Amino acid sequence: MARRHWLLRHRWLLLRRVSQLGLLAAFLAGPWFGLWLLRGNLASSVVLETVPLTDPLVLLQALVAGHGAHIAALSGAALVLLAYAVLGGRSYCAWVCPLNLVTDLAAGLRRAMGLGRGWPMRRQTRWVLLGAIVVASWVTGALVWELLNPITLLQRGIVFGVGAGWSLVVAVFAFDLLVSGHGWCGHVCPVGAFYGLLGKVSVLRVNAARRAQCTDCGGCFRICPEPQVIAPALKPANPGASPVILGGDCLNCGRCIDVCDEAVFAFGPRRGVRLVAPSAAETPPR
Repeated sequence: MARRHWLLRHRWLLLRRVSQLGLLAAFLAGPWFGLWLLRGNLASSVVLETVPLTDPLVLLQALVAGHGAHIAALSGAALVLLAYAVLGGRSYCAWVCPLNLVTDLAAGLRRAMGLGRGWPMRRQTRWVLLGAIVVASWVTGALVWELLNPITLLQRGIVFGVGAGWSLVVAVFAFDLLVSGHGWCGHVCPVGAFYGLLGKVSVLRVNAARRAQCTDCGGCFRICPEPQVIAPALKPANPGASPVILGGDCLNCGRCIDVCDEAVFAFGPRRGVRLVAPSAAETPPR
């Protein structure tokens, strides 16, 4: 298959940037211009002064810290959980989190510099950190992670222009660039770990329904922040295995769809996806 136009090879990436920057603009419109589309931050916000939204991890910390929760916080967390149960838990990381702009830049530079994946950290690290945050919130009575969360600090730094939080953002960038590719999001960030739990059951998934057309170019594995989720759907030991990527670590970022000129990947529902047999003209050379 001929190489597609640049826009087609980056369409999901561009849509993600529109989503991330658009959300930032909606938050900034209030303090900068007095237009309160979104009041608050990604931890807790109100849409158009009406609909509450609460990060479920923030709510969990508040509950174990003994702060209790108002009905608005509970309903806001329920809305967020429902949304990501449909759209994919870690789609938060790819489509919402502003820190993803920083880590994606570091990953792109790593590829350009030929640095590879770097230090192979244990993925259990973020689960240990997630548990430690919950325990620390219970012991101290404080929302521990919100004191350190680079996502919150980045947004605060953009609003006010200065702040110590920028140092942590720079540290995340340096860590991903010089130590471990996609290390922060994939191995450290407890927010990503939390949303990964939802990713295990979410409805919208990436699938490799046309995997018979794969030419083994490896482009999807090189571009994917979590390449380990691809193989069970694209190259399963059982030829009849489901082509749906079911791993909770998948970000639903769509980059595998973008880079594949053979159109192997697509978004679709969790269930009911069938393998597509290629026609003779589409069968890739081996």
